[in-house]
This record gives sequence, C-alpha cells and structure tokens, in this order.
Amino acid sequence: MTHFDTQYQRLEASYSDSPPGEEDLLVHVPEGSKSPWHHIENLDLFFSRVYNLHQKNGFTCMLIGEIFELMQFIFVVAFTTFLVSCVDYDILFANKMVNHSQHASELVKVTLPDAFLPPSVCSARIQQNGFLISILVIAGVFWIHRLIKFIYNICCYWEIHSFYINALKIPMSNLPYYTWQEVQARIVQIQKEHQICIHKKELTELDIYHRILRFKNYMVAMVNKSLLPIRFHLPGLGDTIFYTRGLKYNFELIFFWGPGSLFENEWSLKAEYKRGGNRLELADKLSARILWIGIANFILCPLILIWQILYAFFSYTEILKREPGSLGARCWSLYGRCYLRHFNELDHELHSRLSKGYKPASKYMNCFISPLLTIVAKNVAFFAGSILAVLIALTIYDEDVLAVEHVLTTVTLLGVGVTVCRSFIPDQHLVFCPEQLLRVILAHIHYMPDHWQANAHRYETRDEFSQLFQYKAAFILEELLSPIVTPLILIFCLRPKSLEIIDFFRNFTVEVVGVGDTCSFAQMDVRQHGHPAWMSAGKTEASIYQQAEDGKTELSLMHFAITNPKWQPPRESTAFIGFLKERVLRDSSVALAQQVVLPENALFTSIQSLQSESEPHSLIANVIAGSSALGYMSHELQASRQLSEVASALRSFSPLQSAQQTHSGFQTSGSHVEGAPPRAHSTMTASGTDARTASSGSSAWEGQLQSLILSEYASTEMSLHALYMHELHKQHTQTEPERHVWHRRESDESGESAPEEPDAQKGAPTVIPRSASYPFSSPRQAVEESATLQMGFQRRYGGITDPGTVHRAPSHFSRLPLGGWAEDGQSARHPEPVPEESSEDELPPQIHKV
Repeated sequence: MTHFDTQYQRLEASYSDSPPGEEDLLVHVPEGSKSPWHHIENLDLFFSRVYNLHQKNGFTCMLIGEIFELMQFIFVVAFTTFLVSCVDYDILFANKMVNHSQHASELVKVTLPDAFLPPSVCSARIQQNGFLISILVIAGVFWIHRLIKFIYNICCYWEIHSFYINALKIPMSNLPYYTWQEVQARIVQIQKEHQICIHKKELTELDIYHRILRFKNYMVAMVNKSLLPIRFHLPGLGDTIFYTRGLKYNFELIFFWGPGSLFENEWSLKAEYKRGGNRLELADKLSARILWIGIANFILCPLILIWQILYAFFSYTEILKREPGSLGARCWSLYGRCYLRHFNELDHELHSRLSKGYKPASKYMNCFISPLLTIVAKNVAFFAGSILAVLIALTIYDEDVLAVEHVLTTVTLLGVGVTVCRSFIPDQHLVFCPEQLLRVILAHIHYMPDHWQANAHRYETRDEFSQLFQYKAAFILEELLSPIVTPLILIFCLRPKSLEIIDFFRNFTVEVVGVGDTCSFAQMDVRQHGHPAWMSAGKTEASIYQQAEDGKTELSLMHFAITNPKWQPPRESTAFIGFLKERVLRDSSVALAQQVVLPENALFTSIQSLQSESEPHSLIANVIAGSSALGYMSHELQASRQLSEVASALRSFSPLQSAQQTHSGFQTSGSHVEGAPPRAHSTMTASGTDARTASSGSSAWEGQLQSLILSEYASTEMSLHALYMHELHKQHTQTEPERHVWHRRESDESGESAPEEPDAQKGAPTVIPRSASYPFSSPRQAVEESATLQMGFQRRYGGITDPGTVHRAPSHFSRLPLGGWAEDGQSARHPEPVPEESSEDELPPQIHKV
C-alpha cells in the first residue's frame, strides 16, 4: 500500500469558526467575578451531560431511571439464583406428592410456596455450587462498580441541574417543552457572560456538536470508508453484516477511551499518532493490544453469554406471549443507524429521521412476500386454527379441560403459530409500488446506493435493504451470538487492519482551535472531502482516498445548515451552498418555462393518504407521486423534466427563492399553512433568525407547538434537498460514469484499493461511484423517479397550476428562511479543478492546511 507521510498539524483558526481577530484570544476574568461555569476543563463531558439531561427530560427522570437500572440488575441476578437453587421442580411438576394432612388418602391442593425449598436448604445448595458462587462474586463486583459510577454521575448531573436553572434560566419542570435548538441557543448566548470556553470568545453550534459527537463522527467516517470489519461473505448466506452493541463497545474501547487507546483524553489524540514516522511501530502496538482485548473477550465470553441470554429471556418472553408477531416486526439495524447517520447529527435527530421512514420501509419490505410461502402459511394457519378452535370450545364447555396435561401449552403454541402464519399473508386489498416506496424512504433516510434506484422491485435490492432494516428476531439473535463472534472478529479481522487504522487517525484528524482534535470529515469541508459526483466537481481537492462516499460530506453539510440556521459556514462550504442555490434557481426556471400540466392520478391520492400525518409530509408525498403521471412522456423528456420539477418545488418551499424576492419578501402576509396557529405566523422574520430558538409563545405549550411546526418544515426542506441532490448525482453518473470511481477488491477485509483505471479503459461501462458498503453496482442509473417529485407539489403550492384543482394561497411557512444559509446575490466561485491522485492512499499536502 502506498503511503504519503504527512505531518499532523493544527487547523487554522479561520477554519474553526473563530471570529476574525480572535485566533489566539485568551479571556481574562478577575478572580472575584468568575462564575461557577467559567473555564470548564472538560467541555466534551459537560456538553454531553447537558444534552443527555435534556433528552432524559430532567434530573428527576434521569435519577429514577438510573435507580431502576441498578435494581433491574439485582433482580436478574437474584431471581436467576433463586430459580436455580431454591425451587423444588419435582413438586412444581407434580412428580412428587405433598401431604399437609394426617390422612394420606385425602387430596390437598398444592400451592406455589410448597415448591420453595427452606432457606437452610437453599443456602446449602448455593454454597455447594462453586460455579454459581463465582458468577455471584463477579456480578457483585460489577454491581458495586455501577453503584460507584451512579453516585459519581448523580453528583455531576446535579451540577448540570444547577446550570440549567441558574445559567440557562430553564426550570426542570419546563425542560421537556424546550427543544435542543432552544437550549443550544442559550448556551451560545451565555458564553459571552460566563466564558465556558476560554479559548474562544464566542461558541458556535458546530463547536457544541463537535464536542458531543467527537467519537461518533469517527465511527461514522470509518463505516463510510469501509475501514471496520463488519461485512462478511458466508457460504450459503452471501454478504452479511455483523455489527452488534458488543462489537461496537469493543471498537470504542480500543480506539477512544480504553487503557492504551489512541486518545490521550476526550479531546486530544496522542502525539505519537499524529506523526507518520513511526506508523509501523504503532501498528504493531495496536495489533498486540487488539489481541489482548480479544483474548479477554474469550475469557469473559461465558459470563457475557449467560447475561445476554437471561436479559433477552426476561425482556422478550412476556412481549412474545402478548404479541406473538412482534419478533416478525422490523427495526433499523445498528449498522443501518451508523451508515445512514450524517456527520454532526445528534441522536434525537437521527431517531426522528428514521422513525419517519419506518412505515414506508415496512411497506416496502412487505412487497416481497413469496407467493409459495403465502400458500403454505394460509394452509398451516387453517389446520392450526381448526385445532385451536376445538380446544377453545371444549374449554368454554368445561374448564377442567385445561387441567389435562399439555393442553394449555398446546393452546399457546397454536395461537403463536396462527399469528406467525398470518404475518406472511399479505392484505389482498393493498397494492404496492416498490419504486415509489423507495423514493419515500430516500426522502427520510437521505442515503441510498445508486444501483437501488430503478431496481426497487428486485430481490437483490430487498436483501441489501434488509441489512439496514432487519427483523427484530435477527437483531436479538445477533446480540446473543455477539459474545462468541466478537473475539473472532477482533483477533482475525481487526488486527490485520491495524496499519490502516493508524493511517486513518493520522490523516483524518485535525486540531480545531477551542475544540481539540476532531475527525476532519466532521468539518464538512467539500474542498477537502467532497466528491466530484455529488456537485463538488471543481470545488474539491480531495483524492479518491479522501472523498467521503455516498455524498456524505455534501448531504451532512446541507443537513447541518438547515438544522442550525444561525450557523455561518466556512468559505468553501458557503461556495458550495451558493452553487446549489444557483442550480435550484436554474432548474426551477426550466420547469416554469415549460409549463407542463400533469393530470391527476389515483396514485397521487393514495400516497397522499398514506403520508398525510402532517402538512410537510403530504408535500413530499405530492412530489413523489408526480412521477407516475410522467408515463406518457418519452424517456428523454422525463429525464429532463424530473430535475427541473424537483428544483421548482424546492424553490417554492425553501428560502432559495430569495434571490428573486426582496428582503422583506419572506414575510408573506395573509397566508398560513392550513391548521397552523396564527401565533407561529407572527413570529416569522426576514432576518434569517430561526424562530425555533425564540420563546415567543405565551406558554410553554404554545412555544413547543411553534417549535415542532418549524422543525417539521425544516425536516421537509432537508428531504427535498436530499431528493434533489440525488437527482443531480444520477445525472452526473449517467454522463460521466467512469470518473471518480473507488475501485475495490472483492473482499472488504483489505482496506487497500486498486489504483484508478487508465484512460484507455474508461470507455467500458463498468461501475459508478459507490459506497464500499455496497460494492456491487449497476452502471444503469435512470433519472426516472425524481421528476416524479415536484409536479404534485407544484399543483398545490407552486407556479405550475392544474386547471382541475383548487388554487391555494401561497404557504407562509414555505417562505421561512428555515435553512438559514441562503445567500443574497453573488454566485458561487468555481475554483480550478485539482487533478486526481493516482492512489487512494496518497494525500496532498493541503489535507491539514499546512
């Protein structure tokens, strides 16, 4: 593997959001006037605790939750010990008779206490079981450790409790009604008064996100660059993802906070890992450390496995009895959460996005029920249901039937079987369209491999999507297998990647003034990590090795700018956003010039009814449903229309239209979103200030309602941007499919990459820019779904009208500067393109702005 020896250096202050002239600022505060929160040494832990306390709805809720977690651990250990040593199962199973009277022939009903052994017998059986005693000792030590940690956390969170009340002026009773953006705005504001961070006079939203998500951004980047060994090819199963909570815990233990980890503290990478001269020695050291941690996992495997089994049994058995079909439900996998996560995206933001995509994802997976399996399930359900009906009828006639051995067990198993079989029988009244559902999913999850589009009906696409959206039963099974598989992955798969891991942390770590060492991908700099196939052509200097896959840099930048409208992006990011604004204006102008009216269609109405929980969601449904009405057009006309219509809807919804309006044009009078409270209308301003950070409501409920409305529209705006950027990416990959391709070997176990193909081979229709997470791709990418997007939206809100529809007044909320990043005037500059590097491992000297 080729290597470029680059020296880790500090990132200049102009790149760290420091105000001009404050690069080396050190604020001096007189000793007598210091606040309790002046110069907090560990801001990472401080901001993380502030965020956690907000997400846990206050100090009391957090305290009660922690106490119950300690009690739950004691209960699991004590109850399991009691079941093993203190129960006479012969009496419980009626294998041994119990006589409470003097007459042997007299029948006496056996009670539950009769099966309990006397305390002396129970204690003796525990003392004779050496294995049980060793488990109890280990469990006791672990519980004492958790108790000490609990006491320490309570003391720390009490300080955060005081910080909320005294500094942020937010009482604990009202904390659940404040959004995180409102809390964050107050933190940024009190920095000037309390000087929480003494290295900068002003804090930015990005500073806070960097400190809360420092290690999570590294994990997202390593998954994005396919550095972690979590993808395997198993005989008979094909490509399989194995990424569990135990494996993730070990990764974080090795890289970030465990003994001998790469980081000196929460905010600083060790100095030796910042230099490239001793990379081989550091790789050997890391390899040895991974080996010892893997051996420790082998030793602790029996204990961890027992705990996993007991915890799963106590957690899911009752749910399985109450809802037998719950294990057939699906959930977002741990790998899916990491793959779909933006850089600088907090947990609640990710959870909100994926929750909105849950229903369309479930509908999409239900499209692929096998007809043969449906026939078998119907007949098995009939036979099982017939037997169950007879047993239930006999029980109703005489309840003594339940006293017959195994009758109750049979009834329970038959009920579970009927429920499981019915889960494989589709609703005969539903009609599914996989392509449309996949577009709805993309609007919420924002990331999708290129070869899924136009192939949504294929089982290969379904199988790959199931790696992100897996069965709950598969999730439980993976967690149970994790104690056995995790040591094998650490020793045999992670150790060979030690050198690549050392190079990754050196090459992609930058020091930001006032923040510390962060992942360079988290800076969301399109010049350093942009991908030419994602609108960064001519604006990026990144080699293939430096480029983030799947448009992660570009989409993360847009998401952060929309979520935090007050944030001022760096110069390179501002240029990219300006270029996007120009494209939206140009493409929307094309749609307005063409003036094509689409007919109403049934699919539009059905999708709208499925997605109409809120007004913004119905806008996305309108946009996506429009594509079905383009069937009468030629393929070429569809391709040219789709992108312009997406841009037109986005322009009518977002502040990008400000280029053709006056500054006061954002305050559109006399128009409201249907159902929106007038109070929200009165708080909109043309200054670009996000009303989510202002408490303008007369009560906590009104302020929360206003914040929720604005957050919904910001989420919808990001969904439209994601769809629009994917359309631009499809156009680029269709015109230049051979450029900027990361060619990979068949096995993901090697972190190396083959060099780019020579020019002579570029004419071959082979691969398109893809994430290594999905290495098998199709070169044919159509633009067929996206024009889809906007005509329905235009009929309701835009300039293209349908004579058969009722005209609505323009939405006032659609004029709000939710993105916060819209520019007035100048077009984005287009720097000269930088030639591609010949190898993904070669880094240009500018990677750390040396």
